[in-house]
Formats: sequence, C-alpha cells, structure tokens
Amino acid sequence: QVQLVESGGGLVQAGGSLRLSCVASGSSFSINAMGWYRQAPGKQRELVATMTSGGTTNYLNSVKGRFTISRNSAKNTVYLEMNSLKPGDTAVYYCYKGLLDGTAWREYWGQGTQVTVSS
Repeated sequence: QVQLVESGGGLVQAGGSLRLSCVASGSSFSINAMGWYRQAPGKQRELVATMTSGGTTNYLNSVKGRFTISRNSAKNTVYLEMNSLKPGDTAVYYCYKGLLDGTAWREYWGQGTQVTVSS
C-alpha cells in the first residue's frame, strides 16, 4: 500500500512563494507518475503538475512559468515550487502517485495541504 505525506502548505501574500513536498512510502514500481492536483471550494479537482518516471512533465496552463515540479527518485519524493502566487491559486493541494502494477494502473492520494494566497 502506498502512502503519501505532504508538507509545505500555508498562508502567503500574492506574489510570494511556497514549496510543497510529498514523500511516498510503500510499494515502488518502475513505471509511475507523481505530482500535484488541487481543489478550490466549489470547484472540481484539477491537475496542477505531474512528472512521470521517465521525466515527462505536464502543467496546468495557468501555472506554467510560475510553478516547477521536480522529483528525487532515490527519496521517493516530489516537490512543487510555486512562485508568483495569486489568490486564484488558493486551494487544497493533493499529492498524487500513479503506478503500473502489472496491467493495472493504480492511483494514490495524500491527505491534502492547504495553500492560501491573500491579496
């Protein structure tokens, strides 16, 4: 069973920066993806940034150029560096890990960390 533990959320003023971290424990499979989703009140959860085990990244258009995802595979950790934060970035941010277990794609989620950006 994979467990994900996030840290690094908080309150920041617009234009500020935060760094989120997520450590994964449990099973490790070579083909996988890790990343971040977010959910604001009254809105659907949306992909923010992901990175595959092969290094391919995917970003939400509105965060391109401001957010950077990175991974430390040896530590089974994924990071999200968030710069030039805007009030619209306020949401609960969830760590995500997907992995290929034989022929099945399995997904796991962290408990979420609150990011609040004040204007």
